[in-house]
Amino acid sequence: MKSIGFKEWAIVCRALGDGKQTVILRKGGIAENRDGFAFRHPEFFLFPTFFHEQIEKSRLVDAIVPQANEFQIEIRFFARMEHGRRIDSWGTAEALENFHVLKQSVVRDRFDDPRSPGIHVAFIRVFRLVQSWILPNERSYAGCRSWIQLPDPPATMQLEPVLNDSEFAEIEKRFLDAIGNAAVRS
Repeated sequence: MKSIGFKEWAIVCRALGDGKQTVILRKGGIAENRDGFAFRHPEFFLFPTFFHEQIEKSRLVDAIVPQANEFQIEIRFFARMEHGRRIDSWGTAEALENFHVLKQSVVRDRFDDPRSPGIHVAFIRVFRLVQSWILPNERSYAGCRSWIQLPDPPATMQLEPVLNDSEFAEIEKRFLDAIGNAAVRS
């Protein structure tokens, strides 16, 4: 079985791995398939990207920005989607501000895309890899697409939750309240 990587800004991957963020807000990459973006996989590795990343588009003031390595990719986190849906209400998108580190203007730009107004949101549980998984940076990982096929992970891989069960349950309740308990469980 092959594993799936989800491409996301490295600074967002770090925020997810530090427990500062629990949702992913996505419009989709330029190279998504004809059906557009969707959270197609319930579990995935967070694949840090640097090409489009801009620290100034986050609300993190003194963040330590991970550095790109042209020869290898360091996978540090695994995610499991607990809830996912498309949001068509700007008020609902605004209500998610406490669950992510992006500036409101970035979320608004994604939401107001004239091709398809709205945004996809996934509430995820993040797990830290006890030992990072280092992959060679291959040409097949390039491009503006959200999902990529990864090789089989190491058989000895161990995961630990970023947030303990009670912390996660409390944040999940707040998330469901923020979106009106209308999330679709995936």
